[in-house]
Amino acid sequence: MSIKLVVFDMAGTTVKDENKVTETFKSALQAHGYIIPDHIINPLMGYKKIVAITKMLHLYETDPSRITTDLIHQIHETFVGLMIEYYEQADFLEALPNAESTLLSLKKAGIQVGINTGFSRDIAAVIINRLKWREKGVFDYLVCSDEVAEGRPNPEMINRLRQLAGISEAEEVAKVGDTEVDIREGQNAGCKYVIAVTTGAFSRAGLEPYQPTHIIDDIAEVLHIVL
Repeated sequence: MSIKLVVFDMAGTTVKDENKVTETFKSALQAHGYIIPDHIINPLMGYKKIVAITKMLHLYETDPSRITTDLIHQIHETFVGLMIEYYEQADFLEALPNAESTLLSLKKAGIQVGINTGFSRDIAAVIINRLKWREKGVFDYLVCSDEVAEGRPNPEMINRLRQLAGISEAEEVAKVGDTEVDIREGQNAGCKYVIAVTTGAFSRAGLEPYQPTHIIDDIAEVLHIVL
């Protein structure tokens, strides 16, 4: 069964990150009194950000009664504000090497391109606008974590993209991402190919235990897999 839709993550997969998401998360948490190291934050970056914050609080808050919905949303609001400010002002915001050409090549071959992300729509919109991806026509559909009831590893974002693309069979879909939770999302959605890239939060050794169908170092390799 041939691939009709390829779903790509954003930061670390198609968009150059340079660890800014982790730094911003750390700053947002620190603003509310929580000092959390990178090695704890990095593996959680693919999650819906509200979920990632909740997981970190449960690791570092010794008084469970303090972990309230209000606190979680306050930290999230701080993160969103800092992230939007960064993406609006960053001089070097850019797509990862070969990302745009790969997405355009897929579309030229008649394959639809979806983007999903652990970011909320307001952050994703700034990135899309700065990179001029709508004007360039590099993707067909975008679904963000705040537009579904459950984010990764739940397959709801991929299922929503399938609906938008008119794809009835999960085996006609490939998922591409840079984190453990991207891999599990693709597996839970029943994607034919679950392709992990080493351009983001995880190394090849860090990705192997999650058993994606492929691990690649260059996003352009997606073309050799799905075409």
